[in-house]
Amino acid sequence: MRVRDAVEADAAAVGSMTGRPRGVARNMIHDRSVRVAVTDDAGSESRGAPSPSEPSGDGDGGDDTPVDAVAGFVAFDVRDGTVHVTNFEGTAAAVERLFEEPVGFAKREGMSVEVIVPADGVGPEVVEAFGFEAAGSGPRIDGTATTRYRFDPAESG
Repeated sequence: MRVRDAVEADAAAVGSMTGRPRGVARNMIHDRSVRVAVTDDAGSESRGAPSPSEPSGDGDGGDDTPVDAVAGFVAFDVRDGTVHVTNFEGTAAAVERLFEEPVGFAKREGMSVEVIVPADGVGPEVVEAFGFEAAGSGPRIDGTATTRYRFDPAESG
């Protein structure tokens, strides 16, 4: 598994993981720092030109041909001196690997990291493994309870 910057071609996979329309996922890729964890399961023909049976786009000028099999993603940005993880999804192994990106950035820049984690899913175990601590309730998202987690690399050593 490797991690790379997300590109427009990843919007369909990211949208599928989040249950959001492809256009919303595409906007997130443009508006935030988004990394994807990929495997080489997509097949060799999908890394170059599309085969005749593959779509070359969705008619909006963006290239939506998958370039790799996306196992997960993390989206983050910086506000007020804190790295905010705004969204993440994927397999437990992918999410764990992906969290190295915002946490590593925060360590290099001397910032804290905050993330809102849904009560269900792989999130709580992954963020706690990185040293995040629960910092209170977060907003309800799509009716699901969340917890706000915070990690301060300066305090962790």
